[in-house]
This record gives sequence, C-alpha cells and structure tokens, in this order.
Amino acid sequence: MPFKTAAHKHNECVDRAVSAAEARCAQRGLRLTKLRRRVLELIWGRHEPVKAYEVLDRLRDEHRGAAPPTVYRALDFLQKEGLVHRIKSLSAFVGCGEPASPHVGQFLICRDCGSVAEMDDADVTRLLAKKAETLGFQVDSATIEIKGLCSECGDTSSVSG
Repeated sequence: MPFKTAAHKHNECVDRAVSAAEARCAQRGLRLTKLRRRVLELIWGRHEPVKAYEVLDRLRDEHRGAAPPTVYRALDFLQKEGLVHRIKSLSAFVGCGEPASPHVGQFLICRDCGSVAEMDDADVTRLLAKKAETLGFQVDSATIEIKGLCSECGDTSSVSG
C-alpha cells in the first residue's frame, strides 16, 4: 500500500479492500458481519493509522449502542484474518494492502502528516531472520515500523525550510 497521492481514487481503494475481505472470508468459511465490514471501511476511510476509540466514536455516531468490546472484537477478527495491521507504536490500525497472502509488514510512517505505506519486502524479512538465527534466535513474527517523511511532506519541508 503506497502513500496516498493527489491522483488517488480513495473510493476505489475502499471498495477493493472490502471486496478482498469478502472474498477472503468466503474462502475461509467466515462471516464478514455488518459490524466487521463497517469497522474495516472506517479504517480504510483514511490512509493514516486509526485508533480503536476513533472507530468507536464514528460507530456511536451511527449506532448509539456501539461499545468498546464490540469494536475490539471486530478489530481482533480483522487483524487475525490479515485484513488490518496494528501499528504498535501508535496503538492504531491500518488496512492491509495485500490480505490474500500472509506476510511480514514493514511500515513507513510519515512523522508530519501521519500517512502510512506498507511494504512487504521478502529480502528484508529474510535478512532479519538470518541475522536473528546467527544469534540463536528464531523469529516467529515481526512488524517493522519506520518513521520519517513521505515524499509530499519531504518536498514541503525542503521548500519551506
């Protein structure tokens, strides 16, 4: 999932994510309930990390009875099924750009605008696993979060700074 650009057609992006989620759930015999689908849409509604309580606030605007446990259960389901990723350093979630294939995410997080781009670089994953192995460590899972500036914010700061 690259950084959002001015030419980005966001509605198509959200539609693709929901279609991929529906296909994945159907393939695995799981239900993408109305709530799970809506939580996924709210996360994909932005190209920046979304906190669980932001999702809850939006759901409460739509349905008064929305409660934290229901949101967390939906997020757990979406994360377990590889439809969203948790950005631990921000305690927030982003949509997965490639939910069809299990992968280790490397996330580029813009420190100015908050946008996130997801990479799935197999070379990075292999190198980390190999280096860890030399230390007698077997990697079970890894999420890499890298902070810096996206091209738009980098361009802006170099112009104004």
